[in-house]
Amino acid sequence: MNGIPQALDALPILGVIFQLLGYTLANLSYMSQTTVAVAVPITLAALCGVMCERSGVVNIGLEGIMLTAAFVGWIVGAAAVGLLGEGTPLPFFGVTLPLMIGLAAAIVAGMVVSLLHAWLAISLRIDQIISGTIINIGAAGITGYVYSLIASQSPVGAGQFAEYQVPKGVADLPLVGWLINAVLSQGPIGLTTIVIVIILQIMLFRSRWGLRTRASGEHPRAAETVGIDVIRLRYRNVVLSGALAALGGAWLTMEHTNKFDANMTAGRGFIGLAAMIVGRWTPLGAFGAALLFASATALSTSLQISPPTGDLGQLMGHVPGEFWEALPYIITIVILAGLIGRSIAPAADGQPYERESAT
Repeated sequence: MNGIPQALDALPILGVIFQLLGYTLANLSYMSQTTVAVAVPITLAALCGVMCERSGVVNIGLEGIMLTAAFVGWIVGAAAVGLLGEGTPLPFFGVTLPLMIGLAAAIVAGMVVSLLHAWLAISLRIDQIISGTIINIGAAGITGYVYSLIASQSPVGAGQFAEYQVPKGVADLPLVGWLINAVLSQGPIGLTTIVIVIILQIMLFRSRWGLRTRASGEHPRAAETVGIDVIRLRYRNVVLSGALAALGGAWLTMEHTNKFDANMTAGRGFIGLAAMIVGRWTPLGAFGAALLFASATALSTSLQISPPTGDLGQLMGHVPGEFWEALPYIITIVILAGLIGRSIAPAADGQPYERESAT
């Protein structure tokens, strides 16, 4: 029986594929946990996009919202530590008062930026792509400039949320242990994201709010005739969705790391938009797409930390490290190219709405 895997590994081309599968199974626990973690900010950005576009508002400013929230949460947390001290971490997730203050500030910042986008896109009815682009450029410039001013002072953040430690007996369960460990070995923002996906999926397709939201994104004029305040609903959804993208930014500086770097979102907002499209504007679909994109990052990280041996190791040794860094973006482009014409946005997505005159 031991000779069968060796014979498969020795096959030309197919042997390398079998070796890659074996390497993936051997590192499944680490890669699955990393995949879920990396998918958190992408999922939150995608959920923000789902809420906006299901309402009829295109929001490509996700990158700017996340970056603003990441910076504000980090700097406010650092200021809270200076005023209140680090505080005593609670037994669960290492929660402290400065951390919670920073998280609250990040969410408020994200909602304020989303309110700006809503005002530009809904009230002023300017091109929604331009509005989102302005937010992205402005957020990158402002946060980068302010950070360069305070970086020399080496401010210390409020710390970071701790991951939930799955009991070893549960994590070692046959067949399902790796999955339970991957899902539960996350911080509070990561675990909250999974809950939000489920709740938003149910609310969007099984609630009065969801029906009104989808009606506003498909046919706002008809929705208005049955008593739905389309403008108010769009405002509310865009602003509330900013809280989701803000959580993704806060994850970067308060759960994944304890620092801020200029442009640290690194395209996650745009990958979130791609996940939304691949997921066909549904929360569960967007989450699944985010996991797919994140798995590329998990694989590349694993290959660099624990390189494989044999023919696979020799092959990987000739691949430049920059390729693995670009792999998630390459996969995003390839998948989106394959979905052209197959994934259809809400009918009124991106179309400004103006009420008819009463006279």
